[in-house]
Amino acid sequence: MKFIGIDLGWSSGASGLCCLNWQNNQLELIECDRQQSLNDILTWIDTQVSPTEPAIIAVDAPTIIPNPVGMREADKLTHKHFGRYHAGCYPANLSRPFAQKTIEFGLSLEARGFVHAPIMEAQKLGRYQIEVYPHPATINLFKLDKIIKYKKGKLAERQLELMKLCQYIIDILPSLEPSLNLSCGTGKMPVSLGGLIPLKIPTSVATLKALEDKLDALLCAYIGAHWWYWGIERNLVLGDRTTGYIVIPQLR
Repeated sequence: MKFIGIDLGWSSGASGLCCLNWQNNQLELIECDRQQSLNDILTWIDTQVSPTEPAIIAVDAPTIIPNPVGMREADKLTHKHFGRYHAGCYPANLSRPFAQKTIEFGLSLEARGFVHAPIMEAQKLGRYQIEVYPHPATINLFKLDKIIKYKKGKLAERQLELMKLCQYIIDILPSLEPSLNLSCGTGKMPVSLGGLIPLKIPTSVATLKALEDKLDALLCAYIGAHWWYWGIERNLVLGDRTTGYIVIPQLR
């Protein structure tokens, strides 16, 4: 079973991509990448997952948007449950400039057999897609009092916050169930996450953004794995298939 994380560029800009594989009762990092166009993203997915291979694609973008204006119910619920952590999501409706792109992406995944799975039997093999949102996921997975603010602010502030995120990933995801295996051949934990995290902090906005996109995609992939592994037992589903939904992991 593979788990694909997509930090989709909603209107413009590159998208972060990540592939995890379930092997020997743990998750292994296969690849992280960035691609620009929807066609290139779909081609990358096709290279990671064969046409009959089971996988979950977890997308950080609203792929179901039925409402002409306003907010989806799922968006409202993120503010209700996670607003105090600064983790309410951006409102999605059909008048937004990104709507056509994100909906089209979800439909392209459906054409490849990845069905929406706001309800799913835990650990059942299949081809699924879900919408996810990393900020509230980090609140629950890392037991935070507020989100890690690595997306906005001055470069120096974003550098520090992004390094915090890296450290949480390294320290906590290997200890959870399902476990993300980050060990190298010597059995020691690599600081670089298999080369994903540079040994030096990125010193420009462009390089920082590139790392941010890949780490967000890694989080998306892990959320997909957590949903598959536990189902509704340890996950929260905000919204539904008709109005749009967001899957958020919860610890015991």
